Amino acid sequence: MSTSEMMVIESELDSPHIARGLEIYWLTVMGMNIRVGIRRGNNRGKPLLLLNGIGASLEVLETFINAMGDTEVIIFDMPGAGKSDTPILPWLMRQYARLTSKVLDQLGYDIVDVLGLSWGGALAQQFARQYPQRCRRLVLCATGSGSSMFPGRPRTLFKMMSPRRYLDKKYMSRIAGDLYGGRMRKDASLVEQHASKVQAPSNRGYYYQVLALATWSSLHWLHKIVSPTLIIHGLDDPIIPPVNARIMASRIPDAELWLMDCGHLFMLTMADVIAPEIMSFLR
Repeated sequence: MSTSEMMVIESELDSPHIARGLEIYWLTVMGMNIRVGIRRGNNRGKPLLLLNGIGASLEVLETFINAMGDTEVIIFDMPGAGKSDTPILPWLMRQYARLTSKVLDQLGYDIVDVLGLSWGGALAQQFARQYPQRCRRLVLCATGSGSSMFPGRPRTLFKMMSPRRYLDKKYMSRIAGDLYGGRMRKDASLVEQHASKVQAPSNRGYYYQVLALATWSSLHWLHKIVSPTLIIHGLDDPIIPPVNARIMASRIPDAELWLMDCGHLFMLTMADVIAPEIMSFLR
């Protein structure tokens, strides 16, 4: 089905936290209703597929999408996150990659650029390895190689094990600085903006994503990624220490590495800085 034949069910007119020009659709994929967003572009380059962080809905990347000029963007709520359905049983990362491929099939996209943030960066790696013919360029933001990576501090990871921060905005405000680092340590308005955009995932869907990451590693096959790759990481990332970015850059052939003076959520807090660099890489 082409996107021109689909009915828009939601837009920025319906929600203050949907990116400008983002049209929302429902697809039925692998037996589930999946909420998908498309922001039409200029057709000069490949569309950019955004794969979000754990438990995060498409609203979270509003600021980044707005900063990406006239790049065509595709984003969807992962099963169990945002408004998408939750699988009955846990999935492996390769099943999330298969779903991603089927979403693109239904939308009529063949080859895309792929950007993954945090948990979505793991999925982006899996997608690039599983479907190399569909991934032209790869951008990995604030991510690692899964169970084989150097972990953050135990108390930080403990807070990530539960979706509580998505369910309790006061709790989110209290822990955001220590959890995400960077500008969120000192700027309460950034924390408030982030908290206002979050939609609570289903508990089961969140834990399924945690399990998928815990049982997955890319370290042994990173050298087989063929897509030109840009790795962006914050030096003040409490969740995924920057040493992981250095390791990944050393393993992926000819990968570019950009270490920034920022925290884990630089795509939200520094969108105006990183978006032009990403657009330049994708040209």
